[in-house]
Parts: sequence; structure tokens; C-alpha cells
Amino acid sequence: MSFSVEERGNPNSLSYRLFFKNAEGKYISPFHDIPMYADEGQVSHLYPVAYVNMRIATKDLLNPIKQDVKKGKLRYVANVFPHKGYIWNYGAIPQTWEDPAHKDGDTGCCGDNDPIDVCEIGSKVCSRGEVIKVKVLGILAMIDEGETDWKVIAINVDDPEASEFNNIGDVRRLKPGYLEATVEWFRRYKVPDGKPENQFAFNEEFKDKDFAIEVIKSTHNFWKALISQKASAGELNCKNTCVSAGDSPFCCSADEATAAVGETCPCGKEDPVPSSVDKWFYYERK
Repeated sequence: MSFSVEERGNPNSLSYRLFFKNAEGKYISPFHDIPMYADEGQVSHLYPVAYVNMRIATKDLLNPIKQDVKKGKLRYVANVFPHKGYIWNYGAIPQTWEDPAHKDGDTGCCGDNDPIDVCEIGSKVCSRGEVIKVKVLGILAMIDEGETDWKVIAINVDDPEASEFNNIGDVRRLKPGYLEATVEWFRRYKVPDGKPENQFAFNEEFKDKDFAIEVIKSTHNFWKALISQKASAGELNCKNTCVSAGDSPFCCSADEATAAVGETCPCGKEDPVPSSVDKWFYYERK
């Protein structure tokens, strides 16, 4: 399992994109072409940066990573005291999809139309776009503006302490306070944008490894329905270079992929980051 990334556009600007290539140098979609399973474990596609709100561009050809945008401006993660930026490596599991047409029986809400999110709790701060194998430990059911938004808790299989973590109880035992901090982080991170606190199913409790794996499997099945045209894609771009057969409308040729990347700007000088990124946000919970 070997992948590389290619930067295009200016970092910290609306033009910035991060495209993925496989071991053969072929452009791929991190949403559709990176296998979910590798060596009997989940593969997590991660894009952590301390303050930048990066995401898989699910509606763009080849689904590059780009910075999230709100009202035409780049979004940054607010520093809601006492947390500065992300508190884990935050990413997603490829070949998964939280179907917005499916109402979850446990949360009572439909999916958020994205790959399932991962919070990787290992000791290494990963690079943007790094693809790693992770061990699934548990899951949190967040309700974000009426949508189900699962958060998988996992650890890098290459982490020095990975052998000590096998279920969600081990996180509670070996990293006391981490799970509670995770709930608080997700509860409050959108408040600086004027949005309400997020809610959680299961009385804010984390579910265990077995439950998490079943949720991941279900989102993988939703993705398979999506890529085989058995579910409505809506505005999602499902074109890929490795999964769909040549007669599928989702099949993207190598020439088409290369041309798509070529239409973007070459990687240029990094734009300055707004000073507001280093501002602390305090508020008293109601």
C-alpha cells in the first residue's frame, strides 16, 4: 500500500488542491480508489493540520483534498478553549459513505453525505494526505444539524503503543480524559461560527470496537451501492480510475485524470494565514 500526493495551487488559498497517486504514479480518487481494507485492517486516509479545515472534495473530479469554504472564504478550525486546533489526526475511511437517504436506526437521523470520519489517537502527528493503517477501537454518534455524523476512534497500527489498545475501554484507561475531551471538542467547535452545540446519540457514550466495525461495514455497503449506481449520487463525483469498469460512466481514464489535474494551477507561493487563526474563543456552556 503506497500512495503519494501532488500539491496544486497556492497553499492557504481557494486554488489549493492535493491530488493523490498510487504506486504506479496513476492519479486516483482518495474517496473511491484507496481500498478500505489492507492486511485485515482498516485504512484511514488522513489530512491533519493544526488549524486548517481540510476535507475530501466529494463533488470534484478525482476528489482532491481542499480547504473548506464558507461564504467564499476559507474556513479554519476555531481554538475553543482549552483546545487549539484538532486534538487527534482527523481524517476519513475511504470507500465509505454516510447515505443521506438512509435514516439510521440508532440515531434517528440520515447520513451526512460524506465518507465516515476518523479520529486517530496515536503519538505521531501525520502529514496532510498521509494514508495509514489503523486499528478501530470504538465510535461516537454525533448529530450535526440533524444529520448522523459518526466519529470512529482508532490508532495507527504502527504506533509504539498500538498493541495496548484493543477496544474503547483501553482508551479510557490509558488516556484518561481523552474521550471526554473529544466529546467536548465536537460539541463546541462550530459555536464560534454562530451555530448551536452539536448533539450525540447514546447519551454521549462511545460504542465499542464491534459496534464500530459494523457501522463501518454498513457505510462501506452504502458506498458500494453508490459506486454501482444503485443509490443516487446527487452532486457527488463518483469518477474513479481503479474501481469502475470501462463501460461505467464512473470510469475515469488516465488521460482524463491527467487533464483534470493539468487544468488546475501549479503549486505556488503560500498565501498568508489570517491572524484570526491564532485567536482563542471562550464561551460559557448553557
